[in-house]
Amino acid sequence: PNAVNLLLDPGLAFGTGTHPTTALCLAELDGMALDGACVVDYGCGSGILAVAALRLGARAALGVDNDPQALVATRDNAARNGIPAAALQVALPGAYDNAAWSRRSAVVVANILAGPLAELSDTLLGLLSPGGTLLLSGLLDSQAPGLCAHYAGRIPLAVASEKDGWVCLRGALPE
Repeated sequence: PNAVNLLLDPGLAFGTGTHPTTALCLAELDGMALDGACVVDYGCGSGILAVAALRLGARAALGVDNDPQALVATRDNAARNGIPAAALQVALPGAYDNAAWSRRSAVVVANILAGPLAELSDTLLGLLSPGGTLLLSGLLDSQAPGLCAHYAGRIPLAVASEKDGWVCLRGALPE
């Protein structure tokens, strides 16, 4: 009865919503109080996580991807789901308004591979507000300890959920 249904066409972008890591991220977002929050979907692909966050009550979202087709798909999927254009900004990495997003996001979610999740740690943490939640997925359970160790000392991460050998890590940035 309280389900949020999304209309999605990935176009040429990655992300149909059927991969276990996408399901894990969606479940984590669904369990959060997002009312009025700003959310970043880094590696947005089809935009499913940004669109879901907005449908779940987030005030604004930023979708970042290195594939211009992903940005087109994200905008299209937002419109398909009744998201006002002003609520969603999409940009290539480094092309977003850093002053508007730096340390201001209550949630940063990145569903990409373990290597890029490590390489992007400074960027992802730089977008997160103190006390904000970082969700990382796109990694196998065997990769979780290494990624947790990489982020250790800056944000405590732990496995929040697991599905079919894939995990979603979650942590809160210290205030």
